[in-house]
Amino acid sequence: MALRLVQVNFKARDDSTLGRFWAEALGWGVSSEGPGVTNVEPVDFVWPDPVAVCIDVVTVPDPETVRYRAHLDLATTSAAHHAELVARLLELGATPADVGQGDVPWTVLADPEGNVFCVLEPRPIYRDTGPIATVVVNCADPRAMARFWGEATDWTLHEVNDDHARLRSATGVGPYLELLRTSGEETVWNRVHLDLMPYPGDDQAAEVARLRGLGATDADVGQGDVPWVCLADPEGNEFCVLTPG
Repeated sequence: MALRLVQVNFKARDDSTLGRFWAEALGWGVSSEGPGVTNVEPVDFVWPDPVAVCIDVVTVPDPETVRYRAHLDLATTSAAHHAELVARLLELGATPADVGQGDVPWTVLADPEGNVFCVLEPRPIYRDTGPIATVVVNCADPRAMARFWGEATDWTLHEVNDDHARLRSATGVGPYLELLRTSGEETVWNRVHLDLMPYPGDDQAAEVARLRGLGATDADVGQGDVPWVCLADPEGNEFCVLTPG
């Protein structure tokens, strides 16, 4: 039994507008499964596939009440690509963001609804990830979080130390999941959380029970009566377990 990281979920005031921003930012397409939901994924993509972690943008009544601890880092292949991507994102409606990063080689931006993300300088480790280099989750203890997420999913742990842990799909494709040590209260807005999915034939309830045994707890984010289950990891980061697919 294991789970897959299949998408990141953005809470939004306007799912269509924010979805179009991210589609243009990543060079992906958009679709919708219903009112208030915009799916952003590679063109001709058959979901789910570990080659990409997709984006699900959902309109909620009051996104300002949400402050998650996850964000996206985008990959670049050269200094010129980095400069071109940052310029294009600014034209699309992104704005510079100051999260106390100081003088760093990457660029910190906020999307049109204020969600902070990073455009990384070229790094060899991310050369084959696609446009999203890594999904970052802030935490206090990367080693403990790596144990939880390594057992929760079938992703492979590539690196762990006191400052960060890095996991990737067992098939070695797509973006990384990075658990990054931070201290203190979150000072920036991010409305991004992770969505996990069981494999076909696996049992959602059994997976949820297994996660509780690993230290996950039930989370109430106002979801109401829905087919997915909202949980929080041992440090309180909310995520959802979808139905098998």
